[in-house]
Amino acid sequence: MKTVILIPARYASTRYLGKPLVALDQPDGTRKTLIEMTWDVARQVNGVDAVFVATDDDRIADAARAFGADVIMTAEACENGTARCADALTRAGIEADLIVNLQGDAPLTPAWFLEDLIAAMQDDPSAQVATPVLQCDAQTYAMFVEDRQAGRVGGTTAVFNTKGHALYFSKEVIPYIDPGKVPDTDIPVFHHVGVYAYRPAALAQYTTFPEGTLETREGLEQLRFLENGMTVACVIVDAKGRVFWELNNPEDKPRIEKALRDMT
Repeated sequence: MKTVILIPARYASTRYLGKPLVALDQPDGTRKTLIEMTWDVARQVNGVDAVFVATDDDRIADAARAFGADVIMTAEACENGTARCADALTRAGIEADLIVNLQGDAPLTPAWFLEDLIAAMQDDPSAQVATPVLQCDAQTYAMFVEDRQAGRVGGTTAVFNTKGHALYFSKEVIPYIDPGKVPDTDIPVFHHVGVYAYRPAALAQYTTFPEGTLETREGLEQLRFLENGMTVACVIVDAKGRVFWELNNPEDKPRIEKALRDMT
């Protein structure tokens, strides 16, 4: 199965302008941009045939080429990462059996998250789209609640049925848990990891659908698949004791830098 990783990156993030070029302190005293850290993750994934940064911004393209990345320039009009991946695939004429979208705001994503996702798609030929979910530990759940209480979006949560098929994704913390009844372990909240695997046909079909009401309200591109009756498989992954968090807001930068130090 030929597999390609695309890293969609845009400069004009509404929550964090220029986010892909934000530099984070590394445990060894150096600094790396978010886009380079994401590239490093992608290059560690086994069983991948090629990795590309997909962007419409020359600043991001120049930075990516400087650290050795292959870049595909896309249209400015791409409204989200999935649409940018579809545009990149068409413009570059890439032929692949599986396209993985590794969004460039999650430098703590372990390579095995992507490997588990690819394996799940290989094991289930009927799956059109798949995305990883991670059960929240007490620390992550507390950060979700803290962000929402402060009026920030800290991440996305997912709920799915007994077959592992997504029911909904939200920037709210779902399902609701009574604050007085939060368990110490096995918290029933799943953090959506910003990675997707698509069959080429599903990715192409996505671009034919209009933006839906739920997608518009939540600002979550994956809801377009659900609103149009497509199945999105949620693949439960194991963090193996590592903290996972995305860079969504400036407040997340010290959280991620601390997590990087704790990994050493």
